Amino acid sequence: MSGKKKLIDLYAYQRKNNHVFFLLLKRADNKIYSGQWRMIGGKVKNDESRWEAAIRELKEETGVKPKNYWAVPTLNHFYEPKSDQIHLIPAFAAELESDSPVKLDDEHKSFKWVTIDQIPSYIFWPEQVRIFKLIHEFVINDKILPDWKIDTDFT
Repeated sequence: MSGKKKLIDLYAYQRKNNHVFFLLLKRADNKIYSGQWRMIGGKVKNDESRWEAAIRELKEETGVKPKNYWAVPTLNHFYEPKSDQIHLIPAFAAELESDSPVKLDDEHKSFKWVTIDQIPSYIFWPEQVRIFKLIHEFVINDKILPDWKIDTDFT
């Protein structure tokens, strides 16, 4: 199904006062998806697993290490007309400390923390909106299964 490139999506969030806030990054003008608000994403290198790629992309794009990290039990999927490919992209979620300073890389020009109700105002890809809502439900209802958690050394 999926073409040659292996992709990942990572949805970063933090909890504050019983609320969940999602980190959105605005793409730089000279990059793919220019000017769009997005979650963290990227390509998997030949020598890494998908979950390792998601952690690497989080560090590269924000400079932040997660407090909790897990695989979301769903896939982002879409058709790309340019390459005539159907992409099946695993989704990961990373809980960040509420005081984590975000340091953007050159792929992005801005960031903001938003609530789940604000997501549709920034994110226009239907599958991404669905995944944000799914993550929100799992986090708010404390339904993240142990099988989904990824134990790794974040140092």
